[in-house]
Amino acid sequence: MNPAVKLAYERELSLAMEAEASGHSREAFEHLERAHILGQRSTRAHVRAHWNMLRLGIRMRDGREVTGQVTRLIAALAVTRIWVPVGNTGGANVSATKPMPIPEDLRRLLEAP
Repeated sequence: MNPAVKLAYERELSLAMEAEASGHSREAFEHLERAHILGQRSTRAHVRAHWNMLRLGIRMRDGREVTGQVTRLIAALAVTRIWVPVGNTGGANVSATKPMPIPEDLRRLLEAP
């Protein structure tokens, strides 16, 4: 992960924690989705994003999200180095195998040399 992407990834995780601490679960999840997009090419970052999504799903008492994140955590550990659905936001509300458009600001970061 290049330094700019790593910095943006860490910032999204930090913003997610701040939003969650303020009681804004949906906003927190949106930041975790952005972190997921940024980190999905690194096994460690990919797993970390899903771990945080799982924790938030538990706190929100969202059974669907918890179940989805458990399976996504296992998949992230097993296949990140082989294949990822580029742009996928990582939440249980989307297919785990569906490539998705990358937000423009994140795309610029990911495409930078």
